[in-house]
Amino acid sequence: MAKSDKSGSGDRAGMAALSPFELKDELIKAAGGGAVERPANLSMLNAGRGNPNFLATIPRHGFWQLGLFAMRESERSFAYMPEGVGGFPKREGLEERFEIFARENKGTPGIAFLAGVVSYVRDQLGLNAGDFLYEMCEGILGSNYPVPDRMLKLSEQIVAQYLRREMIGKHPFVGEFDVFAVEGGTAAMTYIFNTMRENFLIEPGDTIALGTPIFTPYIEIPRLNDYKLKVVNLEADVAKGWQYSKAELDKLRDPKVKAFFLVNPSNPPSVKMDDESLEYIAGIVKERPDLILLTDDVYGTFADDFVSLFALCPKNTILVYSYSKYFGATGWRLGAIATHRDNVLDKQLAALSKDKRAQLHERYESITTEPDKLKFIDRLVADSRTVALNHTAGLSTPQQVQMVLFSLFSLMDTPDAYKNALKRLIRSRKQALYREIGIAPEKEDVNQVDYYTILDIEYLGERRHGREAVDWIIKNTEPSELLFRLAKDARVVLLPGRGFGTQHPSGRVSLANLNESDYTQIGRAIRKLMDGYIERYNKAAGKKADKAK
Repeated sequence: MAKSDKSGSGDRAGMAALSPFELKDELIKAAGGGAVERPANLSMLNAGRGNPNFLATIPRHGFWQLGLFAMRESERSFAYMPEGVGGFPKREGLEERFEIFARENKGTPGIAFLAGVVSYVRDQLGLNAGDFLYEMCEGILGSNYPVPDRMLKLSEQIVAQYLRREMIGKHPFVGEFDVFAVEGGTAAMTYIFNTMRENFLIEPGDTIALGTPIFTPYIEIPRLNDYKLKVVNLEADVAKGWQYSKAELDKLRDPKVKAFFLVNPSNPPSVKMDDESLEYIAGIVKERPDLILLTDDVYGTFADDFVSLFALCPKNTILVYSYSKYFGATGWRLGAIATHRDNVLDKQLAALSKDKRAQLHERYESITTEPDKLKFIDRLVADSRTVALNHTAGLSTPQQVQMVLFSLFSLMDTPDAYKNALKRLIRSRKQALYREIGIAPEKEDVNQVDYYTILDIEYLGERRHGREAVDWIIKNTEPSELLFRLAKDARVVLLPGRGFGTQHPSGRVSLANLNESDYTQIGRAIRKLMDGYIERYNKAAGKKADKAK
C-alpha cells in the first residue's frame, strides 16, 4: 500500500498532532460509531480507553447502607417536623444506634461489611468508632463543608493507612505524610503543576524529565504557555522489558533537571519499574537532594509486591494515586496527593529569594497569619480554589466517604482476594489476545502489570514476520494508518502508542474494559490486518525480484 492510499475520513498524517484521546474519537467514527459510544455498543470493540468494566461491589453496598443509616440519624434530629426536614446526626449514642441498625438489617448486602469496618477502625486502627461513624454520617449526607479542607480528619488517617499498605508495603519508611483528597488523578496533576509554577518551583525555561512512555497529559502540559518547560525524556527500552537503562536514568544527574515525572507502573506498557532502577534513582537523589520527584502510581495496586518511589525517596517525592481503575470508580473522581512532612518542596520554598517570598507572602496572607510557613501541600489546597476561596476547598464529603470505604475494603482484605481476582481477570484477557494474534507471550516478567498491553509493530512484527517485512510496512504506511484500517475494517478501536511517547508505531490495548471473548476477536482482527500487509509485502518483494532478473 502506498502512503497516499488513505483509509478514509480525511488525511491521517494530518492527525498526527492530535492527542491519542482525541484521535480515539476519529477512530470511533471510522468504526461507524459516534464520538461518545460506550463499550456496551457490541458492534464495535473499543479497547482504546482504560475505563474498566469491573468494579468493587462490597464497599458500594456499604456506602448505600451507610447512607440509609445516616438518613435515619438525620431524621431523628427533627422528628417533630413532618415536612421532610432533617438535621445533623447526634454524636451521643451513635455507635450503639448503629449496632441496632446492623442487627435489624442483618443479611442485607453491605451490612456485614459496615459492621466489620467499625470493628476494624476501632480495634486495628485504634480510632474512636463513634467519632468515625459521626464523620462518615455527616460526610455521606454532605451537610457540611469539608473540615479540614485538605481532608476530613479520620478519613485522612485511614487513606494514609491504605497508601502505606499499597504503595510502601514492607519497605522501611520513617516519618509521617500528609494527604490531600482530590477529584481524581487528573485534578492532582493540574493542581501540582499549577502550585509548582505559582511558587517558583518550576519557571518558564526550566527543564524537567519525563519517564516515557507516559500518560499523554504529562507530555502535553509542559508545552503549554502556562509553563513553557524544556523536557528531557528518559526512554524505557522495549527490548529490556520496558525498563530504563542506567544511561537514561543518569540524565537525572544533570543539575538543570529540576523535577522527574513518572507513571509507575507505566502507561501504556503497564510495567512497574524494577527494584534495581528504584534503588539507582534513590542513589541519584542522595547525590542530588534538590531533585523533585513525582510518581503517579494509579496502577500500582495491580502489580505484584509493588513498592513506590515514594517509599525509597519520601522526602523528595510527591505521590499521586487514583482509586479509579482498581475499584472501577472513574466516575467517582477519587484521588489523593501525599507528601512527607519533611520534604524538599518545603525546603525549597523557604530558600526562595526575598523578593519571591514577599510575593508568596502576599498571595497567601489572606488565609494564614504565617504565610511563609504554609506547607506545599496546603498551598495545593489553597491554589485549587484560587486562594480566595480556600475556605470552601476540599473534595466533596460523600466522595471522601466512598474513598474511605474503598480503602477499608482493601485494608480488611488481608488475603488480597479482590486484588488476585482482578489480576487473574486481566491476565487471562491478555493471553486470549496474544494467542489469537499468533504470538506467544514473552517469558513471564514479574514486573508486568497487564492493565494495558502495547502492540509494538516493529518489535512484535519482527518476531512473527522478520525484519525486512516490518521495515517495508513502516516505510509504506502512515503512522496511524494501521489503526484506521483496524477501525474501519474490523470495528476495533485502539489508541496510538506514539501519543504516549513510544518510539515505534504501536497501539495501546486496554485489557480492562472488554470481556475475554472480545479480546479473542481483537486478536484475530489484528492478525488478519497484519497478514494483509504481509501479502502486499510479498507481492512487492516478488516484483522487485522479477525486475532484478
